[in-house]
Amino acid sequence: MTETTRIALMCVQNAGRSQMATAYAERERAARGLEETVEILTGGTHPADEVHDVVVEAMAEEGFDLSGRTPRKVTEAELESCDYVATMGCSTLDLDADAEVRDWDLSDPHGRDLDEVHEIREDVKGRVTALFDEIEGV
Repeated sequence: MTETTRIALMCVQNAGRSQMATAYAERERAARGLEETVEILTGGTHPADEVHDVVVEAMAEEGFDLSGRTPRKVTEAELESCDYVATMGCSTLDLDADAEVRDWDLSDPHGRDLDEVHEIREDVKGRVTALFDEIEGV
């Protein structure tokens, strides 16, 4: 890979699924040595004030500290600049872009118990790995 590949991981609040996906994507990018060629963007259409506590707890078990992350708004222009856009199951995006858009159809972890969030977390992890396999042509 010589060109930069831009990935957007987004949902409505940017406080749960997309934050988990971003953490895993950052780890995956580093593990594969793609820091110079893969850019990761995360955001929400209506961002929450903070990452959901249960998500912070579940991700801490995996070695991630999401406590200092702040949900942010994602713009249409940002999304249109991406090669891949993954929504978490909560979007009806209609982008005028060449990006490959996929809806991962994940359950919302907000208000769920920790065991349910573990299941969502593992689903997110697998989808992120598969996305990076696709980017690398594995």
